Amino acid sequence: MNPAADHPLRYALVNELHARPFPHIAVPSHAVYLAIKEPRDAANRSRAADHAHLSALLVRHAAPSPPEGVTHHAGQIGRHALKWESHTEFVTYLAYAAGSSARPFDPAEAEVFPLQWVLDAPGKRVAAVSIRIDWLPENHAEIEPLLDAWFVPESLACAWVLDGAAVVAGDFRIDPAGQMRFALFVRRGTGLGRVGRVVQRLCEIETYRAVSMLGLGRARDLTARLNALDPELSALVERMSHEIDAPEATLHELLRVSSELESLAVSHSFRFGATGAYEAIVAERIGVLRESRFESRQKFSEFMLRRYEPAMRTVRSAEARLRTMLERAARAGELLRTRVDVERSAQNQKVLESMDRRADLQLRLQHTVEGLSVVAISYYGVSLAGYLLAPFAEAFGLGKSALTAGMVPLVVLAVWLMVRRIRRGMR
Repeated sequence: MNPAADHPLRYALVNELHARPFPHIAVPSHAVYLAIKEPRDAANRSRAADHAHLSALLVRHAAPSPPEGVTHHAGQIGRHALKWESHTEFVTYLAYAAGSSARPFDPAEAEVFPLQWVLDAPGKRVAAVSIRIDWLPENHAEIEPLLDAWFVPESLACAWVLDGAAVVAGDFRIDPAGQMRFALFVRRGTGLGRVGRVVQRLCEIETYRAVSMLGLGRARDLTARLNALDPELSALVERMSHEIDAPEATLHELLRVSSELESLAVSHSFRFGATGAYEAIVAERIGVLRESRFESRQKFSEFMLRRYEPAMRTVRSAEARLRTMLERAARAGELLRTRVDVERSAQNQKVLESMDRRADLQLRLQHTVEGLSVVAISYYGVSLAGYLLAPFAEAFGLGKSALTAGMVPLVVLAVWLMVRRIRRGMR
């Protein structure tokens, strides 16, 4: 087939489906995971800084650096395999190696990511996970004392996953070393790829849980501000139901409240949208684990329903309240603007009526002036005509009075016709 017939993005889009394969992890082993996020405007962060930070870790172990602009990388750092991914708001590092320490969740295992290197990261640590991977004993009850020793019983979640292929446990608490612990007990005969998928899902659950709950703090701050704006908006709406002397001043106050609400919506829209997307990913990742109950312990889905879902409901509630207040302010603004327009229309109508009265008076005055003008012009016309015709009148034996009396009707008629013609020409 001729390659020219293909869409220019066809191969790139197909390759994206296979760009981030699941790791293959042996048993027993351990995995250390790290997610780093810029505290502010993480979506617009410098990707070059992320690449430089990854390269700094690889240089420590004399490993080759990936090309600039890549969004994922797999390599080897010492005895650990490394899997790095760049996401919209954060980058993740997963290091895993065969074997586990005699001390469960030994902080030394996390030293694969040196402390100074973590401190030099272009962002802050938002998730840090330590996973211990062991074989599941034939007597499943043997792991019960381990769970009680490693985790806080009050918040421990433990379940069979992938149709009984493994048991996963974790308490979603941060230990003194700054790590969140998970234990994975794998049934013998389970493939390395399946183990890697469970490890990857656990890391994703913790990461997306953490970044989604960033919206909780924003929701609480937003709720506090909405609590202050709600009475102001209610007072303005209440004032609109009564006669107000200065509706335009009320409209300006309403526009101030509306503009602040719009500003809050703009500043919180991305975080709330991301929170909703991350929440959906958490639910999806837990769903694909296909949990079943282990020894009457609470499942991960039950833990999330009790501890995580209330936080997400708080975020959704704040988002819905902001949207409702925006709609209320918009409706109130429309009503108040309508009221102002009606009052202005009434004022304009009064002005027009006043102008009509003045125009009528001016028209009457004009007619009066025109009448007086006819009289004045006629008077001067008769006088001029009298001077002009007096010599001829004497020849016919007419006196001045008779001549004047005879000319008055003719002159007045002529002047009136002239003024009327002028008026028509001006229309």
